[in-house]
Amino acid sequence: MTAQIIDGLALSKKLRASFKEEVATLTAQGKRPGLAVVLVGEDPASQVYVRNKIKACEDTGIHSVLQKLEAETTQVQLLAHIDALNKDPNIHGILVQLPLPKHIDADTVIEAIAPEKDVDGFHISSAGALMTGLPHGFWPCTPHGCLKMLDDIGYELRGKHAVVVGRSNIVGKPMAMMLLGRSATVTICHSATPDLAAMTRQADVIVAAVGKVNLITADMVKPGAVVLDVGMNRNAEGKLCGDVDFDGVKEVASWITPVPGGVGPMTITMLLANTIESAKRA
Repeated sequence: MTAQIIDGLALSKKLRASFKEEVATLTAQGKRPGLAVVLVGEDPASQVYVRNKIKACEDTGIHSVLQKLEAETTQVQLLAHIDALNKDPNIHGILVQLPLPKHIDADTVIEAIAPEKDVDGFHISSAGALMTGLPHGFWPCTPHGCLKMLDDIGYELRGKHAVVVGRSNIVGKPMAMMLLGRSATVTICHSATPDLAAMTRQADVIVAAVGKVNLITADMVKPGAVVLDVGMNRNAEGKLCGDVDFDGVKEVASWITPVPGGVGPMTITMLLANTIESAKRA
C-alpha cells in the first residue's frame, strides 16, 4: 500500500477561490473584511510568515494592514496599538505574529485583542468556546485546517481513534477538542508519554505536532491509518520536513500530508476564513 496524498495546496487554492467571491459580495454590501497584522521586531521567519499572510489577503480581496514595530517596542506601546485596532470598524481580525520579544508577555497581548477580532483563535474566550462546544469563538487556524483536510477526503471521524502528538495551545489541545467534537475517541501524547509507539499504533488518525524530525516512523503507524503532519523542521541537509518520516510512513498509511504542501497552506487559508466570518458577524 502506498498512501494517497492529502494535497493542502490544492485544497487551499479551491477554498481561496470561493473566499474571493464571498469577499467581493461582502465588499459590494459595504462590509469588506479587514485584517491587521502586527509584527514586532525583525525575526526572519516571522517576516516570511507575515508577508505570506498579507499577500493571501491581497489575492482574496481582503483589506490588510501591516503594522511593523521596532523590537524595542514596550508592552504598553504594543497594547496601545492593539487597543486602537480593537476600536477600528474597518478591522475585523487582529493577528499579533508570534514569537514576541522576550520583554513582552504573549499571553497578556493575546488577551488584549477583542474576542470578536481574535481570528487566530488564541484568546481564552475562543478556547473556552471550543472546549464547551459553543459557536461564538474562532477555531485556531492550523487544527481547523487539518479538520478541513479530513473533510475534503470524506473521512468519517465518528467512532475512530485519533492520537494527537503534542499538547500546545496552538495545535495539540484545540485539535483534540475538534476531533472530540466529531465523536472521535482522542488520545493526547506528549514528552512524558512513556511509550509513544504503543499509542500511535492504535490510531486510525495520527496528528503529529511536536517539531521533531522523523518522530513518527513507519513501525509506529497502523496499516491504513491517516497521518497529518503539522511539523515544520529542517533536516540535516537543510531541507524542509515535518515530524513524520514521510518516505517510510507513506508505505503504511492510507492517506498522508506532505511537508511542504500539506497543512501549511491551510493555516493561512483558515485565517482568511476566520477574518471573513468576523466581518459577517460584525
